[in-house]
Amino acid sequence: MPTILGQNQYGKAENRVVKIVRDGDTHHIKDLNVSVALSGDMDDVHYSGSNANVLPTDTTKNTVFAFAKEHGIESAEQFGIHLARHFVSSQEPIHRARIRIEEYAWERIATSEGNSKFIGADEVKHSFARKGMETRVSQITYDGENWEVISGLKDLTVMNSTNSEFWGYVKDKYTTLKEAYDRILATDVSARWRYNWTSDEQRMPNWEKSYEQARKHMLHAFAETYSLSLQQTLYQMGSRIINSRSEIDEIRFSLPNNHHFLVDLEPFGLKNDNEVYFAADRPYGLIEATVLRDGVEPKIPVDMTNL
Repeated sequence: MPTILGQNQYGKAENRVVKIVRDGDTHHIKDLNVSVALSGDMDDVHYSGSNANVLPTDTTKNTVFAFAKEHGIESAEQFGIHLARHFVSSQEPIHRARIRIEEYAWERIATSEGNSKFIGADEVKHSFARKGMETRVSQITYDGENWEVISGLKDLTVMNSTNSEFWGYVKDKYTTLKEAYDRILATDVSARWRYNWTSDEQRMPNWEKSYEQARKHMLHAFAETYSLSLQQTLYQMGSRIINSRSEIDEIRFSLPNNHHFLVDLEPFGLKNDNEVYFAADRPYGLIEATVLRDGVEPKIPVDMTNL
């Protein structure tokens, strides 16, 4: 039975690049995990093994590190744009480049005045600790004319210790869950948002500011929503971002419901007044949805946050 070649792409995945900017005694860190995927006229290499149109994946790796030096890393999005433009514009067989980036955040270690005197400095500006919070993510796609930039984050753990309820749901013979009128609401936020910047003719967003503001509005909405369901909270988080950031048209969330169950302390003669909980890591409810600006067509893949 004859076969044909379907969608295909290739590149170097998970190139870990750390860029140090030395501003005198003050240093700054950008720590990225960059994956390159290229597609175009690649039929021959699959059918006959001819590498005539193949840019080696080792070359794509080298390009990532060289560009960190030549262009710097202003932001994950800007770095991805430089890479995608280069691969599509410099290699005729390459028609489309997709750059995925994870960024790991570091924070400066503050030193005490008492300890700093022992190393002969008033301040230490080159020591950092990896933040134990979320990982920032970006995906930049370019086809020679149009851009698609999807940014977001994953593994941002948040919790409300009150102002959350869950009741009035469907019940059948298998339902054992008790209605809750004061519960813990906790989740690990995975979110991707799509920018409406698609052309070099448009004004490019300030990527760093946009990320910071989107994250801020997301957290504010989580904290300020009196939640009757995690779905309601998700929608408020997405709506707050869409309504506050004109450069973002679409956002998709994947939110596990990190269940916390009250522990029965009555066998020990103790009353548990919403104080002691068992944190169950599995199974967990998984709530996923997309929030869109009115009139906008969804483009973020529904399974992206699970990749």
